[in-house]
Amino acid sequence: MPEMTLPMQGRCRCGHLKIEITAPPLMTAACHCKGCQRMSASAYSLTAMIPAQGVRVLEGEPVKGGIRGPQLDHYCCPECMSWVFTRITGVDAFVNVRPTMFDDASWAEPFIETMTSEKLPWATTPARHSYEGFPPEADFAELLAAFTASR
Repeated sequence: MPEMTLPMQGRCRCGHLKIEITAPPLMTAACHCKGCQRMSASAYSLTAMIPAQGVRVLEGEPVKGGIRGPQLDHYCCPECMSWVFTRITGVDAFVNVRPTMFDDASWAEPFIETMTSEKLPWATTPARHSYEGFPPEADFAELLAAFTASR
C-alpha cells in the first residue's frame, strides 16, 4: 500500500468543509451494505478508521445527514452534503473518515470488507479479510495488529 504523508488535509466536494488528519489509520475498510451503497452512490463506501484525537475540522461546521443515531451519525458538509465522516455511538477511540475527501486516497486500500452479504455480484475489492456482516469483536484486536504490520 502507498504511504501517506501526515498531516493530511481534505475537503468536501464544494470545499466549504475542510478536515485534517494527523494520525495514521487504525484500519481501512470497504462496506458493501445497502446503506453505504446509497450514501456513496457506488458499490461500497471506503472508510479509514482514524484515532479520534487525530481528526479535526479546519473549516465549516459539519451537519448530521444520512443516518442520525442511535447507533451512529453520518456527518456531511451543510452546503454540498458530501459525506465526510461517521461517528459510532459509544466508540470514542476512532472516527470513520471517508478517504476520498483527500486529493490522494491511494493509501486507503481496504484491508477488510464488510457486509458482503449485501454486495453487488460484480463488486470486488483487494481486501485481505472479508466478512458477511461485521468482524466479531473477538477478531478486532488481531485485525488491527495485522493491519499495522502490513503498513
